Amino acid sequence: MKNEQLTTDEYDALELVRRGTRRDTATACVGRNAKRLSGLKMLEFARDGRILLTEKGQQALFLRRCVQTLAALSSDPQAPVDADVARFLSIKAHIVPLEAGGYGLTDKGRESLADITHQQQQQRR
Repeated sequence: MKNEQLTTDEYDALELVRRGTRRDTATACVGRNAKRLSGLKMLEFARDGRILLTEKGQQALFLRRCVQTLAALSSDPQAPVDADVARFLSIKAHIVPLEAGGYGLTDKGRESLADITHQQQQQRR
C-alpha cells in the first residue's frame, strides 16, 4: 500500500475529476497525474475520452476528508464537519458530539490521528 500514497497534486487531480472542472489548469493537473492514478485504479478513461473517478478514487477522497476533519477538530471542536464525514467518524467512534456544539475527538480518534501523522512523517523521510 506504500506505493499508493498520493501527493497533494494527485489528490487535487482526483478532486478536479470529481467536480468535473473544465479549466485549462485543471486539465494540466489531471493530465500530469492521470497515468499513475489510472494505474492505481482511481481514475478510468471512458470510451468518449472523459476521465472518470472510480469507486476507489472516491474512497481515497473521502478518507482524506476524514483525516482532514480529525486534524481540524483536534485544534478546534467547532470546525465545520460534513454530515457524511461526521456520520462515518461517529460510527467508527473517532468523534463524539459535544453539548456546547461541535465535535470532540475520542481517545480512539486521537490515537488514529497520531498514527496517521506518524506514518506521514515516516514517508517524508
